[in-house]
Amino acid sequence: MAKSGQERSAKAALKRSEFDEKELRHRCRLGTRQKLEELMAWNEDTEQASVIEGCLRYVHSLGPDGAREALKARHEIVISENVARIFDRESRREIARDPGDEIVSPI
Repeated sequence: MAKSGQERSAKAALKRSEFDEKELRHRCRLGTRQKLEELMAWNEDTEQASVIEGCLRYVHSLGPDGAREALKARHEIVISENVARIFDRESRREIARDPGDEIVSPI
């Protein structure tokens, strides 16, 4: 006799509990979703979760240094002289308005 939906749900819940399975939710923007969809297409996999798990396992297999290198940001934040000058001017203006803080000049 076929199991009812309630019985299947109870069995699935027991299995999730047995394996300490947790649901992870993650919001991402269009570009990230497109990258995930490309990975799924390249691997002919229709399950987002399995592709994400595979990526996690791969990065973990690289070890601490390899994972750090793989996951580090690929862009560098550079503050232009113009922005630094504006920041310095506004900081000095704020200090003049509310004295008591000391000025530390950048090196």
